[in-house]
Amino acid sequence: MFKISSLFILLFCFSVSNAQNSDIDLLKKINLNRNTGIESTMIGITNSTIPISIGTPIVIYAVGLIEKDSTTKKKAIFIGETLGASVFISLALKSITKRDRPYETYPEIDNVTVEDSYSFPSAHTSSAFATATSLSMAYPKWYVIAPTFLWAGAVGYSRMYLGVHYPTDVLAGAIVGSGSAFLCYKLNKWINKKRAPHKKKLWE
Repeated sequence: MFKISSLFILLFCFSVSNAQNSDIDLLKKINLNRNTGIESTMIGITNSTIPISIGTPIVIYAVGLIEKDSTTKKKAIFIGETLGASVFISLALKSITKRDRPYETYPEIDNVTVEDSYSFPSAHTSSAFATATSLSMAYPKWYVIAPTFLWAGAVGYSRMYLGVHYPTDVLAGAIVGSGSAFLCYKLNKWINKKRAPHKKKLWE
C-alpha cells in the first residue's frame, strides 16, 4: 500500500512539474520572442479592460433610462452583475492560490509592467471574458460576439506578452469570466421564474 501511494505521489508531482514546464515554456515563446513594435498597442489593450468592462453596463443602462426601456436596463444589470461576480471569484482564487508572478519566479521573463497582486487567475482576462460573454448573451448577434471576443482574447494575450501572467492564468481567467456570465444568467433566470412563472425569457 505504501509503495502504491508513493507511486501516485510521484506521478502527481511529475504531472504538475510537466504542466509547469509547459506553462513557462509557452510564456517564454510569447514574451521573449515578442514583437516590441506593438508593445504600446499591447499596453493599450491591457489598460482598456477596466474602462470597457465598467463602462459597458453603465452606457447600456443609460440608454435604457433615456429610452425608458426596461429590457435594456435588465441587460445592463446582468452585464454588471457578471463583471462583479468574475472580479469576486478572481480575487478569491488569487488569495487562495497565492501564485507568484512569472517574472518573480523566472528572472529571464521580460516583464513590461509590474503588478502588486498574485498571478492566478488573470483578473484582466476574467473581466474581459465576463464582459464579452454577458454582452454576447444579452445581444446574440455576430457583430457583437465577434469583436467582443476578439478583444477579450487580445486582453488575455497581452497579459502574457507583457510577461505578467502564465498561460494557465489566462486560461483560468477566461473560464472564470465566461463561467460567471452563465452562472449569473442561470441565477437571474431562476429568480425571474420564481417571481413570474409565465415568463420564459430573462429579458422579457
